[in-house]
Amino acid sequence: MGLLRDQWRRLVPGWAFHHRTPPSEPSGTLIAHADAHPTTVQLVAFGPDGAEQLADLQDLDELDRLADRYPILWINVVGLQDVERIRAIGERFGLHQLAMEDTVNTRQRPKIEDYPNHLYFVLRMVFMEGREELQPRSEQLSVFLLKNVVITFQEEPGDPLDPVRRRILEGRGRIRTRPTDYLVYALLDAVIEGYTDVLGFYADLLESTEEKVLHETTHELIYRIHALQSDLAALRRALLPFSVALERFLGEESPYLDASTYVYWRDLEDHVKRTIDMIEYARDVASALMNFALSMVSYRMNEVMKVLTIIATIFIPLSFIAGIYGMNFNPDVSPWNMPELNWY
Repeated sequence: MGLLRDQWRRLVPGWAFHHRTPPSEPSGTLIAHADAHPTTVQLVAFGPDGAEQLADLQDLDELDRLADRYPILWINVVGLQDVERIRAIGERFGLHQLAMEDTVNTRQRPKIEDYPNHLYFVLRMVFMEGREELQPRSEQLSVFLLKNVVITFQEEPGDPLDPVRRRILEGRGRIRTRPTDYLVYALLDAVIEGYTDVLGFYADLLESTEEKVLHETTHELIYRIHALQSDLAALRRALLPFSVALERFLGEESPYLDASTYVYWRDLEDHVKRTIDMIEYARDVASALMNFALSMVSYRMNEVMKVLTIIATIFIPLSFIAGIYGMNFNPDVSPWNMPELNWY
């Protein structure tokens, strides 16, 4: 259970102090974290007539060639170690300095902010990862929505966005024919789907833990249930602020949202709220399981006390008789003073 709880402490906001720009530095200064992953720039360019993917974009001038061929560019920056390269991307597309600072400082509260030339989304990606044994993983995802460009920043390789990449490259669905904001919708929807997979993982853990509680309740099992409660609370803390920000964002008109995709954004809002409801239900199950485990401890304690009470009920009268008749009363003083003392 240490893996789950330690990972949330390391990756989810609220468990640790935020990595902030030093007070001596001006706002908007980009400072890479000591543990930041090396930076790689990936690119997917697409349109109704086709798509092209670059696994490692070295020269940003290549974007001009691709922009002439394809109407939409998706730039995905993996790893936040090379702040100079990140700064160059921000300057090329006019990304706000404060938004770039929040991108590099990866302990941000989920939010949606409207800047003069772009929209900025921040949320936690929570998804299952692993080859032999799947485990939940979390990291910050920053998304910039411009007119014909989408730029995403993630902390490390690996994400739940592969279904979107395949849809683009294989030409499945409507994603190639939709405007840029539909791509952002698809990316965010894939992130929320990752939460659903993680909740399935915790549902299996809760079920297996419940079976163990029925047979034996130990201190380790109590700690395991408490860790599950902490993880589910972290999931709620990671998603609930984004739900509030998304609801407020969709309640106002935005020039970055096309009228044809607005209904999909409403569907995303419903998806987020349903996921939060699932998290709340799982938390209720975990709380009920904790109460049940403590009740089982009390029940087993009562069973032990019942046996001890039966034993005490048998031996208390015998102890009472032994206590009285074990006294050396003198029968010569009174015939009632234990005449049995003179028996053979």
